[in-house]
Amino acid sequence: GVIAPMVAARNAHEDFFVMLAGSGVPGDQIIVEQGRLIAMAEGEDKKKADEDAIAQQKILTTIETEKDAAVRDKALHEILLGAGIPEQQIDRQIKAITSPWFEYFISYNPATALSKLTIPVLALNGEKDMQVPPRQNLPAIRKALDAAGNKHYEADELPGLNHLFQTARTGAPSEYAEIEETIAPSVLKQIGDWILAQK
Repeated sequence: GVIAPMVAARNAHEDFFVMLAGSGVPGDQIIVEQGRLIAMAEGEDKKKADEDAIAQQKILTTIETEKDAAVRDKALHEILLGAGIPEQQIDRQIKAITSPWFEYFISYNPATALSKLTIPVLALNGEKDMQVPPRQNLPAIRKALDAAGNKHYEADELPGLNHLFQTARTGAPSEYAEIEETIAPSVLKQIGDWILAQK
């Protein structure tokens, strides 16, 4: 979902592309919202989920703004400890959230590539997707494609489907393994019909 727009923006030979559960906003915004939604789906009350989201935002802001690694890691240690993370897990978490990939993901804005695309685009997100929430991402995807002057895109929120495009009860990641369906047949049909219509 993040890579396809990058490739298409750099390659003049692409005729179209399909973006599944793609993002339209930077990773720091996605991570905060997905954490809040997943926490509530797993039974946490809204007040606690919102408090955790604030702590998560502090962590991400620290990573993005503090360039001195020692100062950054000390600040992250204090935030994580205050959030109730056990001391023995903190160093491992800091290493994971300060990796080059993670730093890139939280700061990269997908609109950069999307706003250069004029080829046909099919962007699909599941209504119950808690990892890349459609209400947060689809409007941003549409806005970026509009900014490109793209007249050949479709960006749809698919009812009842999770991040993996499975028919889901809640959409929580903990539910993935319990669902036998690999991908909803309606999604495969929509993709196939759309691709055929591009010829």
